[in-house]
Amino acid sequence: MEASGNRSIAPTASITYHAHATGPGGAADAEARVTVSTEGPEVIPPVSRPISDVEWFNDPNNIKDVFFDYDRYEIRDDARQTLLDDARSLKERPNIRITIEGHCDERGSEAYNLALGDKRANAAKDFLVAQGIDPARIDTISYGEEKPFATGHDEEAWKQNRRAHLVMR
Repeated sequence: MEASGNRSIAPTASITYHAHATGPGGAADAEARVTVSTEGPEVIPPVSRPISDVEWFNDPNNIKDVFFDYDRYEIRDDARQTLLDDARSLKERPNIRITIEGHCDERGSEAYNLALGDKRANAAKDFLVAQGIDPARIDTISYGEEKPFATGHDEEAWKQNRRAHLVMR
């Protein structure tokens, strides 16, 4: 008989195994204890640290821009839902004050786009105020076409530039 070997075991409860070996050199005894734990290891949840208002505001899940149709400042249906979400988010952080920037695409005169950007920023402000956000927390400014988000000269770029952009003060 061979003097070595192995055997797989899968106990469902803790158990102590005893081994006895005899041979030309004598005899030996050994024990091995297998402990089976039915409880998992203790899981300690990570300590969550509070995030600053700046970190919170910069999380793209909390505050989003709204977009407008060409030559319009009325709140679209998709923008309405975004502003509802923004209002809900701003209610979570009542100390945050924002500036709503009104932006336009490059078409139209500078004076026209500044006026349109102002109407867009104020339309977004009025919507947030109607949702219960204190108007003292919101300033508005128009940049017209001065600060484009997208630099192209086509409809795809222009539609990204027709927006009300919310920034934390």
